[in-house]
Amino acid sequence: MIKAVVFDIGNVLVEWHPERVYDPVVGPALRDHLFHDIGLAAMNEAVDAGAPLAASVSALAATHPDHADHIRLWQTRWGEMFAPEIPHAIRLLRALRAAGVPVFALSNFGCETFAQAETMYPVLTEFDRRYISGHLGVIKPDPKIYQIVEADCGLPPAALLFTDDRPENIAAAAARGWHTHLFDGPQGLAARLLAEDLLSERDAQ
Repeated sequence: MIKAVVFDIGNVLVEWHPERVYDPVVGPALRDHLFHDIGLAAMNEAVDAGAPLAASVSALAATHPDHADHIRLWQTRWGEMFAPEIPHAIRLLRALRAAGVPVFALSNFGCETFAQAETMYPVLTEFDRRYISGHLGVIKPDPKIYQIVEADCGLPPAALLFTDDRPENIAAAAARGWHTHLFDGPQGLAARLLAEDLLSERDAQ
């Protein structure tokens, strides 16, 4: 029996699209080069695992001075990358809480950026428990982060329903016995919550 619903945040509750900032400035080809060859994606993964954002951006910019201004966009325009909220998904989270179903966050997120995100989107303060990778020092899909959730919340894997937009994160949770839902829009999640009798049809709207 499912006793709690675990939400990813980026692209589940709030859209996360760094390319929306970079593409108008540098174009898709250079953006891809910045992310994968220059190392912005790897830097962001390190930040999600607990590395300080400002120092990480500065270090990468110093290593690649020809792209320094573009690299610094990751910090100066981060708030534009993490936007907008997904209203129906937020309604589902709040409906679950109103129905007495605990809701947890399990998200890859840097410490500083999560603090900024909380000021932008108050819903991020509404979880019953929050498991943020930057605070924990481990990121999805490492099995350790799922173990941390289980140990802290005291619920067995079969009591948890996890929704995330990344198949590898879903697969890692399913391997531990969690119920899972690959998020591809709030309508699909609403249907799953209805099917599990966690929400009424009215509350899933």
